[in-house]
Amino acid sequence: MKQYRILPMAIVGIIVLAIDQLTKFLVATQMSLGESIPVIGEYLKITSHRNSGAAWGMFEGRMLFFYIITVAVLVFLIYFYKTEAKNNLLMQVGITLLMAGALGNFIDRLLFQEVVDFVDVLIINYDFPIFNVADSALTVGVIILLIEVFITGRGKNKK
Repeated sequence: MKQYRILPMAIVGIIVLAIDQLTKFLVATQMSLGESIPVIGEYLKITSHRNSGAAWGMFEGRMLFFYIITVAVLVFLIYFYKTEAKNNLLMQVGITLLMAGALGNFIDRLLFQEVVDFVDVLIINYDFPIFNVADSALTVGVIILLIEVFITGRGKNKK
């Protein structure tokens, strides 16, 4: 019997999406653009930033491109979930995080034509690009899928 765990995954996705949208709303409404609040000295700050591109500002201002890519990715993830993730909890969680992250940034792009970023990290002497909860969900989702595919068994169905 196929086990998709749709309800638990929907709950996880909705929680991640809600946290993403709430944090972005708080930053956008409570902080001035460019304002920074230190959390752990210079190593972790909440910095109000906007990005009309992708990671590291790539493809800045190309909203139609982002709309098409996001819809295509979401359709692919739904298909992949239905065909490859049955009985595989790790894969289902990874796909759910990817979908929640993609939707979080898609909502920003649709409503504001830019994404609200705010997590500002300094790693040794490297000032990492500012990111948000949706970006984190995307990254963790990719890592989970890579672990599942390359380390635990190439995504074979598991109970």
